[in-house]
Amino acid sequence: MSKFFYGWVIVGVMGIISFVGMGLLSLNFGLFIKPMGEDLGIGRATFGLAQSSMMISAAISAPFVGHLIDRFGPRILLPLAATITIGAIFFLSFSKNSWQIVSVFIIMGFMNFNNPGNMFVSVPIVKWFVINRGKAFSFVSLGIPIGAIIFIPLTQYFINKFGWESSLIYMGFLGLVIIVPVSLIFLRREPKDMGLNPDGLLNDEFVPDGFEGSMEKSFTLRESVGTYTYWQLIVIFALFYFAIGTIALHRIPAFMDRGLDPTLVSISTAFDAVCAGITSFIVGFLVSKINSRWIASASFICLVVASVITIYAFSFWVMFVSMAIFGVGIGGLMFIQNYIWAEQFGREHVGAIKGSSYLLIMLIGGIGAPLAGYVYDQIGSYNFVWWIGICLLFLASILILVNKSPQTKLTQT
Repeated sequence: MSKFFYGWVIVGVMGIISFVGMGLLSLNFGLFIKPMGEDLGIGRATFGLAQSSMMISAAISAPFVGHLIDRFGPRILLPLAATITIGAIFFLSFSKNSWQIVSVFIIMGFMNFNNPGNMFVSVPIVKWFVINRGKAFSFVSLGIPIGAIIFIPLTQYFINKFGWESSLIYMGFLGLVIIVPVSLIFLRREPKDMGLNPDGLLNDEFVPDGFEGSMEKSFTLRESVGTYTYWQLIVIFALFYFAIGTIALHRIPAFMDRGLDPTLVSISTAFDAVCAGITSFIVGFLVSKINSRWIASASFICLVVASVITIYAFSFWVMFVSMAIFGVGIGGLMFIQNYIWAEQFGREHVGAIKGSSYLLIMLIGGIGAPLAGYVYDQIGSYNFVWWIGICLLFLASILILVNKSPQTKLTQT
């Protein structure tokens, strides 16, 4: 193995992208719902629809984006997608009605940059690593808690001091000046473009016998679609996104509705992301020792527990505990959803495979957020739809355990 492998530079850049992404309407979007809704006279269903519209438009463009990343790499595509996404965030600061907000989120979704399971971050890591893939994802995930600690409280500070409109502009500007130059300077498509092998292995080096990554399944998109595993994973992650859509976005304004201080809510939200990032980091080292399905199932159970606590959270500490457990569950699944597609289908066509699955996942999963907002606007409570989400998460925890690996001929990497 070479002394220094450029793949770790890729890991560092993707960690920075994850870090900055915490300020670009990912987890901090919930902090804008209450002030925007009150200023513009817009109901919660609009924000749920905006979130789902972004997910669905991302799903529509995902197969195309995944194919482009497979073919051209992220060096130009990532800063281009980030620039358009941030431009949409700038425009959002001038929005005055529901259709403008939804339109902005549709544009952001088509860019596939700040949506869940960001392919611009996950696919390059899969291309550069096989043996150390889990560790690489672990180090990338460290950007999330660091970004959350900084950007989520900073977002609430900007909202309190300057208003939600200026806060969007400030956060977008910070993202632009960091992401674009770092991506253009350091990103590369894949190891062979630099005369390297994945993990920095030399041509005459062999992976130790018995290591699972030494023989990686290589599927084309057509082959993967013909397996039960592909469709099982789609069902599982569709249930996941539907359930999370009902809870994750709306719990933040719900806590504020209960009279909890917005600053304390932002601190708890940041701690949620800290727990998620730390969990992803730990899982990256555990996944070589513990079956990924068991990790995923345990993560689903954490989300079930956290969601039940959320329903009964009317004080700071109960809210804080619910956020922490929720972060642990999200962190485990955040890692698994990036890892499992390459684990099951190999790295060569993972962008196209993951992108194609994303369309169906989000068409179903995208219903959750606007449904929860609609229910709230009608009856003034999220509890009914949250219990539905809890049941779906529990079902997913069982289904992932019976998911089987696809059968195909193994090819030497």
